[in-house]
Amino acid sequence: GQRQRVAMGRAIVREPQVFLMDEPLSNLDAKLRVATRTQIAALQRRLGITTVYVTHDQVEAMTMGDRVAVLKDGLLQQVDTPRNLYEKPQNVFVAGFIGSPAMNLLTASVSGGKAMLGNLGIAVPSSAGASVTVGIRPEGLIPASTGFEVAVEVVEELGSDAYVYGKPVDKALKFANTTEELGQVIIRWDPKNPPKAGQTVTVGVNPDVVHLFDATSGARIN
Repeated sequence: GQRQRVAMGRAIVREPQVFLMDEPLSNLDAKLRVATRTQIAALQRRLGITTVYVTHDQVEAMTMGDRVAVLKDGLLQQVDTPRNLYEKPQNVFVAGFIGSPAMNLLTASVSGGKAMLGNLGIAVPSSAGASVTVGIRPEGLIPASTGFEVAVEVVEELGSDAYVYGKPVDKALKFANTTEELGQVIIRWDPKNPPKAGQTVTVGVNPDVVHLFDATSGARIN
């Protein structure tokens, strides 16, 4: 972290109009990266100098940026505030890229104006096709008596949070962004009462936080 501080000091004394930082924290260990990240953010706000910051680390982008540009293969996908990137991703790539753990992205057939996830029906607009990609963040899945079943494989207990990773029991449910072998449903769970690996849990969906995307183009359906 000392080299980064020295480099910033040299840049500051020149009184630039714009800072350009190209992955300045990539070689630091996790603890030092967090400390240096907060120092850079505080310094930038104190100086009030426009800063263009390039990173592959979405946590850095979300915590440091006033506006974030997401690129894939050199193409601009979305420019927005960190909050809007999280709550209103404009396509499947942004939805799956922003957020940790990642958003659950499942392909669902549409029947009677509803996207079906097992026995769970999610209302979709009339503009939706025969199938859609349903995006649900881990906190949007909730324990329920009716919904779709998930076979628990791993439980991560993090103190203030617990995350459940598992496979849909209904083999008709397909993942939109990965293979069936690698795909997992991720659920944020009450850390005081998480399930055990090997159990089967039933989850429902908070309809206010469901994201819908075109199954072909990946574009957001409003």
